This record gives sequence, structure tokens and C-alpha cells, in this order.
Amino acid sequence: MMTPLMMFPVSAQAALGMVATALAMVLTPGPNMMYLASRSIGQGRRAGLVSLAGTGVGFAIYMLMANLGLAIVFVAVPWVFIGFKAAGVAYLAWLSWQALRRGGAGVFEVRDLPPDSDWRLFRMGLVTNLLNPKAAIMYLTLIPQFINPNRGHQLTQGVALGLLQIGVSITINALIVMGAGSIAAFLARRPAWTIWQRRITGTLLGAVTIMLAREVPARAHI
Repeated sequence: MMTPLMMFPVSAQAALGMVATALAMVLTPGPNMMYLASRSIGQGRRAGLVSLAGTGVGFAIYMLMANLGLAIVFVAVPWVFIGFKAAGVAYLAWLSWQALRRGGAGVFEVRDLPPDSDWRLFRMGLVTNLLNPKAAIMYLTLIPQFINPNRGHQLTQGVALGLLQIGVSITINALIVMGAGSIAAFLARRPAWTIWQRRITGTLLGAVTIMLAREVPARAHI
């Protein structure tokens, strides 16, 4: 008799790896984070949450498009799967460097934005995410790192991993939206904390990069 854990389409190791990667990426400064923080500080928490709803829909669109296309490609052309994994490792290494280098941007260094309607807030959250290279590369190169062809049902694995990523991203972004104003005021009085935020994020990304780089050769022979 199969337990609920055994019925889950991905392994516990893959799920934990996906959560760690998604957490590292969502904590790395990018278009989504900057836009949501700006909206929350400039127009209030409600505006930030409406924008976040649009961002979530953007993630869902990316997830479905990437998985439906890549599931077919990986079966027909196996070396493409290996290439995506290698590209994902390189991108994580680049993100780690961007976070650790001097002069990197802080999450809450935001710009003033004019008030907008709910529909425009939702639409801008959606468009910002669809045009976000971090979101595109997440689904095209990073999620395939955790797909195990031996478990079968690569489409199901991709969707499950994508849902984990969306859950982590929405949860963390919602917390940031709710506390954006307070966090911005706190960091403005303590610039050293912004530097440590970048260092911790960069170190976490670097650790994930090393872990995945070690897996690429072994899984290339699957």
C-alpha cells in the first residue's frame, strides 16, 4: 500500500531542493520584488497584494507553458534536458555573484509610483512577472534540475515543482508586501543590514549552485 509521501510525484530531496532554490531566488532583488515593494510603500498593502495576485497568475502561465513544451522536448531530445540543467547552474552562480558583489541593489531601494486602479495594479503585476527574466529562467532551466526521468511522468513532476515554487514565492512576497513600509524605514536607518541581506542571499544561492553542479554529471547519464 502506497503512503501519501510515496504518491507525491517528486522525491523529498527534489522537493526540498526546489523549495531552497525558490526561497533563494525570491529573496534575491529582482523586478517582481522591487515593483511589489514600491507599490506597498507608495500605495499601501492592499495595492501590493493586488499586484501580487497578478504576479501569481504570471507564474502559473509560465509554469504551464514551460512544462507542456519541455515535457515533449526532453523525451525527443535528451541532451536538451542536460543543457537546461547546466544553464540553470550557470545562472544561479551569476545571481550569487550579483548579490555578493559590491554595489548590488537592495530590495527596498524603491522608486515613487503614482496610484493606480486595482485592474491596472493586477495587470502590471502580471506583465512585470511575464517580462521578468528570473521567472523565465526559473521554469526553463532551474525546475528541470529537479526532474528525475526514472520516476516517469515528467509533466506531473514539473507541475508539482512549479506549484512548490509558486507557493514559496507568493508566501514570501506576501510577507514582504505586508511589512514593506516598516522594513524600508528600518533599513534606511541601518544601511549595514542591507549589505548583510545581500551577503546571506548570495551565500545561499552559492550553496545551491554547488549542490546542483555536483548533480549534473551524475544525472547526465540517465
